[in-house]
Amino acid sequence: MAYCRRCGAPISDGATTCPSCGAYQNNTPYVEDNGGFGWGLLGCCIPVVGLVLFLVWKDQKPRTAKAAGIGALVSVIIGILWYLLVAIVGVGAALL
Repeated sequence: MAYCRRCGAPISDGATTCPSCGAYQNNTPYVEDNGGFGWGLLGCCIPVVGLVLFLVWKDQKPRTAKAAGIGALVSVIIGILWYLLVAIVGVGAALL
C-alpha cells in the first residue's frame, strides 16, 4: 500500500489520484528542490563546480541549479573586479 504525497492518506499502489484530497500521484521519486544557500556558496567558492551543477540540474532541480549558477557568476564577477583593481593600483604605483 502507498500513501498520498500531499495528504498522507493510504491509497492503492496503482492509483493516479488520491481519493481523499484528489492530488495527482506520479510514480517518479520526489526530488527536493529548495535552492539552498549552501549550493550557492559552493558555486561561489568553486565556480567550475557551480557551473557544472547548474548545467546538470537545470531541468531536474531548477531552483538549486539557479543558486549554484548565481554563486559561480558572483565569484567570476568578484574575480574580474579584483584583477581590475590590482591592475589599476599597479599602474598607479608605477606612475609615482
